[in-house]
Amino acid sequence: MSPSPSPSPSPRSTTGQSPYRAAVAALAGTSIEWYDFYAFATAAAIVFNDVFFPPDMSPYLRTLSAFATFAVGFLLRPLGGIVFGHIGDRVGRKKTLVITLVMMGVASFAIGLLPTYAQVGALAPILLIVLRLVQGVAIGGEWGGAVLIAVENAPRGKAAFFGSFAQLGSSVGALLSTGAFSLMNLFGHDAFMSWGWRVPFLASAVLVIVGLVVRVKLEESPVMEEVRREQQAKQADGGEEETKLPVVEVFQKAWRTVLIGVFALATATGGYYVVTSFLLSYGTGDDLRLSESMLLNGLTLAAFLELLVTPWLSWLADRVGSHKVVIAGLGGVVVLSLPQFMVLGTGSVLLIWLMMLAMRLVMSALYGPIASILVEGFAPHVRYTGISLSYQICNMIFGGLAPLAAVSLAAAAGGHYWPPAVMLMAISAIGIVCTARLHRLGKAQTQAQASDGPTEPPMTHKPVPTAL
Repeated sequence: MSPSPSPSPSPRSTTGQSPYRAAVAALAGTSIEWYDFYAFATAAAIVFNDVFFPPDMSPYLRTLSAFATFAVGFLLRPLGGIVFGHIGDRVGRKKTLVITLVMMGVASFAIGLLPTYAQVGALAPILLIVLRLVQGVAIGGEWGGAVLIAVENAPRGKAAFFGSFAQLGSSVGALLSTGAFSLMNLFGHDAFMSWGWRVPFLASAVLVIVGLVVRVKLEESPVMEEVRREQQAKQADGGEEETKLPVVEVFQKAWRTVLIGVFALATATGGYYVVTSFLLSYGTGDDLRLSESMLLNGLTLAAFLELLVTPWLSWLADRVGSHKVVIAGLGGVVVLSLPQFMVLGTGSVLLIWLMMLAMRLVMSALYGPIASILVEGFAPHVRYTGISLSYQICNMIFGGLAPLAAVSLAAAAGGHYWPPAVMLMAISAIGIVCTARLHRLGKAQTQAQASDGPTEPPMTHKPVPTAL
């Protein structure tokens, strides 16, 4: 089996930045930003419906409204990808990563201070939505930069492994978030609903300070340094191409890659929220009435498993091909979707936790390797914009709407679990086809760039037919 063409990190920068330092910087920032993000997702599932909406609304409408506040943040994620993608492709990866981290941290801290509906009425959900929109813009620019700073500093043949450090931020953030909510739950339901849910949001301020200390010391990506030199050379020669906005060039030359990337990422984004946020809401609903603590503890265990296995699966992807590992993971999601929800009806803690762990294991096969596949499809000077657009458009469509669709489908089916499960199976089946196609597009981009001559230094990856 031959490995996938590697994305295009370049030789070490003249400053000699360690790939591990770059990877840790990516991990630190994404962990904090995803912690804030998952804190909102968890609170939307079990808190916001009671705290920020009228008590005379039906439970279904309050739950739907809470998930709507979660979904609204996805609307501005593509805008964040465009704005910060432009900055990242023209100014540098590092500066964008500092800005997004500060934005996310300030918004999350402010959520912890919000008044409730009982205190200020309709102003409460309005303020929540505003802060959620700020979160959406910030996270829209975070993922692309974190992936690139890790991948573009990676040594030979280890793009998927080092790229997974940025993806590990998702599992670390989920672990910290669900752990924080589980801890607050120990104080009892009344204390949790009164003040306990605020603590995870307020605690993000400390985490942001730690992340900033790491990121401000980060050096620029060596690929970005080379892109800057090329831009300066073209501008000196009076070249007109450099005046073109990155987003315009991406849509003109790589719109197919953006579109296929959206569907290839659907399970890793929307599917994740179906088996976490929706599962939590469905399991604690009036029909099943499962323990919040039990489900939160199960999700904490699943996040810990994800943290352990994602680097190993990414290491495997560097050896057998990233697309093969991702496709195998998507196949596993198809198989496990129905059993994941079926076991909730048994009430068995052991079975429920085992299925949570099994589902997270196969989903972990998507998180690390998919970044290296997506990076392959875009030229270095528009790469931040390209991968950000694919990821954030996907999140806007699937990440934002999947929990809402799951709630609506279950309600339309009289509370049965099978419609959301079938939806997850369909999304994953489409993802298999699109991942294979994305891999082929990446190879075509590699060959096209080779025929035009190198646009950046030779890769540090293990030699493949050409360097992207």
